[in-house]
Parts: sequence; C-alpha cells; structure tokens
Amino acid sequence: MNVTYPFTAVVGLDDLKLALLLNAVSPRVGGVLVRGEKGTAKSTIVRALAAQLPAVDTVAGCRFACDPAAPDPSCPDGPHAPDGTSVRRPSALVELPVGASEDRVAGSLDVERALTEGVKAFEPGLLAAAHRGVLYVDEVNLLHDHLVDLLLDAAALGTCYVERESVSVRHAARFLLVGTMNPEEGELRPQLLDRFGLTVEVRASREPKERAEVVRRRLAFEADPAGFAERWAAEEAALAERIAVARDRLADVRLPDERLEQIATVCAGFEVDGMRADLVTANAALAHAAWHGRDTVTADDVRAAARLALPHRRRRDPFDAPGLDESLLDDLLNDSSPDDDPPPGGDDGGRDNNEQPPPSNGAEGSAEPPAPESEESGGGGGERVASAAAPHAVPLLEVPGVGDGVAGRRSRSRTVRGRVTGARRPSGKVRDPHVVATLLAAAPHQRTRGRDGAGLVLRADDLREADREGREGNLVLFVVDASGSMAARRRMTTVKTAVLSLLLDAYQRRDKIGLITFRGRTADLVLPPTSSVEAGAARLRALPTGGRTPLAAGLVRAAEVLRAERLRDPARRPLLVVVTDGRATAEGDVARAAGLLTGTAGIVVDCEDGPVRLGLAGRLATRLGARLVPLGDLDGIVRDQRRRKAA
Repeated sequence: MNVTYPFTAVVGLDDLKLALLLNAVSPRVGGVLVRGEKGTAKSTIVRALAAQLPAVDTVAGCRFACDPAAPDPSCPDGPHAPDGTSVRRPSALVELPVGASEDRVAGSLDVERALTEGVKAFEPGLLAAAHRGVLYVDEVNLLHDHLVDLLLDAAALGTCYVERESVSVRHAARFLLVGTMNPEEGELRPQLLDRFGLTVEVRASREPKERAEVVRRRLAFEADPAGFAERWAAEEAALAERIAVARDRLADVRLPDERLEQIATVCAGFEVDGMRADLVTANAALAHAAWHGRDTVTADDVRAAARLALPHRRRRDPFDAPGLDESLLDDLLNDSSPDDDPPPGGDDGGRDNNEQPPPSNGAEGSAEPPAPESEESGGGGGERVASAAAPHAVPLLEVPGVGDGVAGRRSRSRTVRGRVTGARRPSGKVRDPHVVATLLAAAPHQRTRGRDGAGLVLRADDLREADREGREGNLVLFVVDASGSMAARRRMTTVKTAVLSLLLDAYQRRDKIGLITFRGRTADLVLPPTSSVEAGAARLRALPTGGRTPLAAGLVRAAEVLRAERLRDPARRPLLVVVTDGRATAEGDVARAAGLLTGTAGIVVDCEDGPVRLGLAGRLATRLGARLVPLGDLDGIVRDQRRRKAA
C-alpha cells in the first residue's frame, strides 16, 4: 500500500501551501504554477494535498465521474437516471507525463470504426480521469504548446472538447490544475503564464536547522511510512476539516465594493495586461477570507491574493524574471483603503506563521530589466564586460528543407498540426483522417461492393491520413567570439545586442538554444542546450572579453555539442550561428575544424568593420557552407528572402 507524505509535515514552503489551499477551497482561482529549482518537494506537496481533498460521489459505472446530484447532460456515458446508484471515492490525482499525446490527454475517437461502422466509440483521456480532482503536470514548460493550450482551455471552461472531422464529443472536466517547472529548462510563453491563476517561486531553505529538519522528517518517513503518517494523522484530519468548512463558507463570503476597487487599483498600478488578473485576485481574496473564517474580504485578503496572482503577469519580455515589489503593493493598498481601514499586514499579511517574505529585488531577479551598464567596465586581469542594448526584431533564419522535429515557428516541418498538403495510407491507427481522400479511394469500388442506396460502403483499406506541413523548433547554437580582436574595437555592445535579439527570436520561435564562447586559449559551453532564453541572456550579459582568438576551438566545441544533441534529440535539426570577425589564432586549424561541421545549416554574422576589411568572416562562411550576414545589415536577409520568393 502506497503511503503519501503528509501535507502538514512539509517544512516551510508557506506560499506554496497557501496557493494550493486557496485552489482547494475555490477552483475558480484557476490553478497554481510552481516555479523553482529541482529537489524542493514540489511533487511531494502536490500529491500530499490531493490526499486531503474531500471524497466525491460519482455515478456508478460512469467513466467521467459525473456527480449523481447534477450529472453532466452531455456525458458520453449518459444519460444518467436521476435516481441511479452512486459510488463514493477519493478525489482523483492524475499525473500528466511530458511525452503524452493529444489523444492521451483529451481522449480519442476510434475514427476507423466511426467511418466504416458508423459507431461513435470514445475512449476517455486524462482530463476525464481528473474531473473533480487534481491534474498535476510536472515540467509543464516542456509540454508542447498545443497541449498546454488544451489543458488551460479545459481548466478555464470546465469542459473538454474532442473533435475529429464531423464527429464531436464533449464532457465535463473541472479540476485543480497544478503545474511545476524549473525555469532553467525553459519558460512558458507569457500568454500561457497568464492562464495560471497563481504562481509561486520555491527554493530550498538556506537555514541549516530548517534543512536538517527536512532531512530528518524524510528519513523518518522512508524508514516507516505508515508510522510516520500515523504521527501526523491528527494534523491531517484537522486540515481536511478546515478545507471542507472553508468550501462551505465560500458562498457566503462578501466582497465589498471598496475591496473590489482596491483590487482594480492594484492591478492597474502594476500595469498588468487584460482583466484576468483582477478576476483571479478577486477569487483568491474570497477564498483567503473563507480559509481564515471571515465572512467579508479584508485588505489582508486582497494583499495575500495579489502577492500570488500578479508576479507572473508583470513580465514585459522573456528576459524579465517574475517578481513583485511589495513596497509598491502596500502603497497601492494604502492609497486605495477607506479612511478607517487598518494597514495591510495587521492580521497575517497573507502569510502563515513563520513565513518569510520573498525578495522583491535582488539575486532572484526583479520584474524590471537591469539598468544599462557603461559601454565597457574594467575587470581583473584585463577582462572587460560590455553592456547590451535593448533587443530588437530580427528576420527569420531557417534551416533549409523540411524536417520532422517538434512543433515550433522556425523551419518547415511535417507535423500533426498545420496545413494539409496531401494524403497517404496510414501505417497504423488512423489519427488524422483525410475524409475527401478516403471517399475518393472508396468511390470506384461501390458497385463491386454491392452498394444499393444512400451512403458509401467503406473498408479499412480505403482510409487515408492527412499529410500536414507546419513549422518546427530547432536547436540554435550560438558560437560567439569574445576575444580581444572583437573587444579592442569596442564592438561587443553591438555584438551582445545582436545575439540578445537572436535569443529573443529563438524564444518566440520555440527553439532550444545553446551558447559557446571562445577567447584566450579555449572555447567554453557557457549554456548547454536548453529552452531557457532567460538563462542565455544572463550568461551573455556577464560575458567578459579579451585575449586571443581560438576560433578553431569554438568550432570543434560546436561539433561536439551538436554530435551529442543528435543522439539526445535526433528529430530537432540544428542551426549554427557563428558571431565573429573571422580572425583566428591559427588559420590552418580553422579549416580542419570547419570540416567537422559539414552539412550543418549555418549563419556567419560578420562583425568586421572599418574602412579596410580582410573578408575573413566571408572565408569562414564559405568553408562552413553557411550564409554570411553583416552585423549591421541583418535587414539584407529580408531582402534576400523576398528576392528568392519572387524568383
């Protein structure tokens, strides 16, 4: 028998506990996105919460967990008799694996039976299993965008729609959505971030005594799970009772107009986009008041809700870290409070006992981008760190040909989502039928099959599947010259700005990125291939310059990285972007190193300037079989693309 680690035994993580509990009290809050480093008990606490949710009554035999008191009229297993038998079961906890397909998530229709037999056979997916429970998505940032969209749409609407050509099925799907992610492995798009109701940043405690207590409890649980759970049974029972009481109280909690105006003032003051922030904050404030046994929302409830609902909605670009200036929050609350209102924080300020407020500005990053540095700042050992200006738009850089990689927005690819370019015989179960091609394949055989009336006689070998073409994401590997040949001419600010702009473009096109720099005697992989453009920008800004120019070492390192990535992710095609003026410490070594990259799609960004040009970057581009793009003339790519299209 599996024993779940007790929720009340988790040490610290007060903000995360509060966010989960508010969602347990009111599903209208909209779920929780948990951001943080690995090994911080994110999965443990989510599983622990599910065990504390009240049990639910379901219609006996219903695969969609319909409520006997109010069965879903569109349930595929219905209609259900109002006086039918019911079954009581614990709230479901469904975990969505990163590699799940759309059919596994939303459910699937047996298209072959639907076309050949006229039977609408539906197999429910994970959304149906999670109805009236918890849907937990670990590493949500690694899911394909269309799956994340599907999850968030279902969570917002409370309904899952499955459509295949002319056949449509819908069923209820109301659940508490919890997603976890490690920001170092990539970010969610701002549009998707906004769809999560609350967000929490978690990090391991730096307090030795607290860390020791975490280990002590975990070792005790692993030694005797049942005994450990028994010691916390009273606290767990009290928590479950408090959740149930708060749920019952929620309908009677009042949100006065002055508190609603406070919420609007706070959201406007933080310049969040749209109205979702106001709605989430209002629902979270109502849940917080119910959780604390109040019948009316107070300023402390608004403050607690805003701290959890607004940080991820303040981001203005992918390089901004989520954050919230709590002094500004208090100022906005005070300015909009009634005259007789106590200052926020007089109760618990939205935090439970022993909770430490998160930093508003500091090492973890603020919501605002860092102030510009001077063009070059001195460093020890003759090193220099140049600043970067704000990124700008860049033209599309594509990998030639048609790939089979993951969905994205850069290069042409055969995908499951995109425009239909043709039809083919299916190699297995039909997932995406091409109805017209199927009918055309069956039409010539109708007389021999004995058709005598309306409709076509279809057989399995008539079925055709759609060929689709869309866009894929690529691995964009930057190889950046950080040597003295670049810095001596004070070009690194321009170079960093260009690379930062290309990083932003890679984020928007859903690429993986990697960053290699070469200077002195070696080349360093300063950012292993990842989806985290934020990490790439941070390493680029801190990049020192100076020293010799080991261009060959940079190319060899790039070949090693690409070789390893082909084994790890063979479907993702690479795009090599070399940013250099072409100077090299050893010219002969460059030719040999370039040979290691034969067949790799590439771009050479030529950073050479001045009245006298040696054309070394152009020579490198020829060796690599890459396109040459002058640093100051990236618009030339757009003109070139237009000329090729016109031709």
